[in-house]
Amino acid sequence: MEHCILQIVLDTPLDRTFDYRWRAAAEVPGQERAPLPQVGQLVIVSFGRREVAGLIVGLAQHSEVPESKLKEVIAVRSQLSPLSAQWLALCGFAADYYQRPLGEVALPGLPKNLRALKSTALDRAVKKLDKLATTLDHDGNAVNTPQLKPEQQDAVDVIASAQGFAPILLYGVTGSGKTEVYLQAAARLLARSEEAGETAQILVLVPEINLTPQLESNIRTRFPGVHVVSLHSGLAEGERTLNWIAAHQGQARIVLGTRLAILASLPHLKLIVIDEEHDPSYKQQEGLRYSARDLAVWRAHQLGIPVVLGSATPSLETWQHTQAGRYRKLQLRERAVRDAVLPQVRMIDMERDRPNDGLTSTLVAALKLRLERGEQSLLFLNRRGYAPVLNCDACGWISNCMRCTSFMVLHKPERRLRCHHCSLELYIPKACPTCGNVDLQPLGRGTQRVEEGLQAMFPEARILRIDADSTRLKGAAQSAFDSVHRGEVDILIGTQMVAKGHDFKRLTLVGVMNPDTALFSHDYRASERLFAQLMQVAGRAGRAGQKEGGSPSEVLIQSRYPHHPLYGAVAAHDYDGFASQLLEERQQAALPPFIYQALLRAEANEVAVALAFLQDAATCLAHPGITINDPIPMTMTRVHNVERAQLLIECASRPALQAFLRDWLELLRQMKTRAKWSLEVDPVDI
Repeated sequence: MEHCILQIVLDTPLDRTFDYRWRAAAEVPGQERAPLPQVGQLVIVSFGRREVAGLIVGLAQHSEVPESKLKEVIAVRSQLSPLSAQWLALCGFAADYYQRPLGEVALPGLPKNLRALKSTALDRAVKKLDKLATTLDHDGNAVNTPQLKPEQQDAVDVIASAQGFAPILLYGVTGSGKTEVYLQAAARLLARSEEAGETAQILVLVPEINLTPQLESNIRTRFPGVHVVSLHSGLAEGERTLNWIAAHQGQARIVLGTRLAILASLPHLKLIVIDEEHDPSYKQQEGLRYSARDLAVWRAHQLGIPVVLGSATPSLETWQHTQAGRYRKLQLRERAVRDAVLPQVRMIDMERDRPNDGLTSTLVAALKLRLERGEQSLLFLNRRGYAPVLNCDACGWISNCMRCTSFMVLHKPERRLRCHHCSLELYIPKACPTCGNVDLQPLGRGTQRVEEGLQAMFPEARILRIDADSTRLKGAAQSAFDSVHRGEVDILIGTQMVAKGHDFKRLTLVGVMNPDTALFSHDYRASERLFAQLMQVAGRAGRAGQKEGGSPSEVLIQSRYPHHPLYGAVAAHDYDGFASQLLEERQQAALPPFIYQALLRAEANEVAVALAFLQDAATCLAHPGITINDPIPMTMTRVHNVERAQLLIECASRPALQAFLRDWLELLRQMKTRAKWSLEVDPVDI
């Protein structure tokens, strides 16, 4: 065939394919004719005045576009084998479900070097992998395998022997050895595939980048000779390209990554593991607003393979699937390490034991005791900065952000006021901008202020703060966590970065500061998230077991509402009871997971413009069974001088909601408005 028509998708908002002409190059003596392009190959084409990357999704003999207007393909990335039909189907499902063009799903998920106009980086990566393949021995043999407890062994047996699509909830208390179950099940699967002369790949998802180094190190130690790669946004572009191609070519047998890894090309995928499946970080909040957890379950169903969702505090969606019998539940009730038990959780009534510098006398005494015994403590405060706001007592001025409906947070060490929403920074004023008062006071406490108070209180202690401010530089987070693991830290202060996944062997005390604000949030998911957060951070204590003469592991929660039922459930480590109560409340209130939602957001220079667009959107299409709520300003109405509003759509049937959204979006795209809008299916923040 001398020529053909290539049907190509591009990274554009246009939900369509574009026809391009491909001609075979003229025959040159001594050279082979270029092969016919295939579906799934990347190409470089001219689009408007630009040259861009595209993806072939179809071949045809003829086009409805006049011959004179057809452009020719500039280049075909033949160095890379075509993306599989299964991968294209995954992208197609994500595009349909999340109501986005296929090109906006498939292309942004690829490393930038694959989409580059020049193929230099791609050529280098392919050559490097060819050399690396000769140095690896894919024997898949595990080493240093720990002895499992009976419940762990049962879980490994079930996962390793699962046939076809098998969604499994691995529900285990913190420190119960869920990671060990993943590793031994993976070892069994790799060994079985090796014996059968087949290739197997395993995908392990984690919610955050800072959880990958420790787990990747454990995996590499356990699987010497097996090609292991990681995929996340923290990698340099060259390394991410190399790792992606290794997964695409089947050389990488174990792929560890954050949410973006769910869209990686894995032609021999046999098992998916989603660690900490409840974590909201699995939901993308920009562009394609997908849930990596939900796509992982769909991908497992598509391929007919097991998918393991691990958590000590499963999401209510997963728990409800388990209760309904759609997922199988495997439970780990005990901690894996001998003599390691769950920490005792105690509430501190801040009305009786009033805090000084944010710390009650009970918590101070507990910190002092651990210092005397050479044990580590963790103070958890999910609020970075020095103080949430700077205030003038004389006139009532507070440090509002001039671009957002939020406060500017005081960062004392940097001598700045910083907005955590638009990143605006200002010098700390020497006097009140309104009345000239020089006595400005910080209100509330962030991690920086707690660190300052502890240094004054315990000058001999080695204190370390881990939050987004202290770990801005590349490698800073891992360096900080390594120092904790080496025992070079006595008191660790941190935000949610330290609350999950980390195995601190010497930690026996966790103190929780200021958790009460989530009890009265407008967000119906706030209590679920707070409970999970408290259970996860509590689980950092006592994981290595109690040594002779050592302190029992303990969690102290400071609260003005110590008798709240949520805290009672945390103290009893009673996820089952808490989840059952929340599910009952959600069902009565017709909230997810018993109803399905979509959220239309609009942004404009004036909130009236955004609301007017949403009002028109709400009335442009009626559909039986669909509830369209009134448009309202968002809680954070203004961000970076942009006014925001939202419109919530609800339906008891997921297929009916999807059908409505397809028809509705066609009308919305035809509406003329000055507002910028976007649609999110299954929103997690309303």
